[in-house]
Amino acid sequence: MSTSTASPSLPDLSQSPTIDQVGVHERVARFQTRSIKKSAKMDALKMALSMIDLTTLSGMDSPGKVRQLCNKAKHLHDVVEGLPNVAAVCVYPTMVAIAKEELEGSGIHLASVATGFPAGQVPLSAKLDDTKKAVDAGADEIDMVISRGEFLRGNYSFVFDEIVKVKEACGEAHLKVILETGELSTYDNVRKASDLAMHAGADFIKTSTGTISPAATLPVTLVMLEAIRDFYYDTGKMIGMKPAGGIKNAKLALQYLVMVRETLGQAWLSPDWFRFGASSLANDVLMQIVKQQTGAYQSADYFSLD
Repeated sequence: MSTSTASPSLPDLSQSPTIDQVGVHERVARFQTRSIKKSAKMDALKMALSMIDLTTLSGMDSPGKVRQLCNKAKHLHDVVEGLPNVAAVCVYPTMVAIAKEELEGSGIHLASVATGFPAGQVPLSAKLDDTKKAVDAGADEIDMVISRGEFLRGNYSFVFDEIVKVKEACGEAHLKVILETGELSTYDNVRKASDLAMHAGADFIKTSTGTISPAATLPVTLVMLEAIRDFYYDTGKMIGMKPAGGIKNAKLALQYLVMVRETLGQAWLSPDWFRFGASSLANDVLMQIVKQQTGAYQSADYFSLD
């Protein structure tokens, strides 16, 4: 992923494009009519599986639950041979050391939410401490939340400066910036927040925490993909994208992949540049893969829930 040595500067968000809501919905409708031929469907399903961040972010999380999730991440191949690993396991900072031990040698990335996830209503010092502790414990990806209240008040410099400082605290870890698009109200705000986050140093921009509704949607993701495309045209830097929350079945996941391919191009169809934040998606993708191989669905009970 691209990183910049130049000091980031706040963009003029008045220059962010105004979003045509009708146009966005029309383009999404066209993407939803695209079909993937049967010969390519297995490859697409395996690709979707390789892009999933398996996540446990509950107040009831325990070392045992985290170990169970890591075990599932490592042993998808026990269900069907020849499957790729999922992209990452994502946990709270307090669980990073446990997950790090469980994932050692697997090639699966370790992500951690930070910065007072999900509300982000803590002082900057606490956000930076949260981030540093997660990285020191072994996280190689940090998912931060922006201060939506400050953004909606128009205090863009506050939000920008926080992202810059969290990015510095990440060190070598990659930074995913969560916009929580369901709280931003308009597509214009989603576009402005995307532009701001990328200029501040985000390696990925991410729709949602998954804790509020609506979470990820195809239209809001398209707005963010178009922001990534324009940023790439302007700077030559590739930025990743992660829709999170509400993506529960393989059919919808494949629609996202079609949209990524037609908006950003083939280069973004990689776990390095596109992720799904949707743990429940993994089981449906596995069920569809088995159906492609055998012609029959397995019971949902055939796959572990966590």
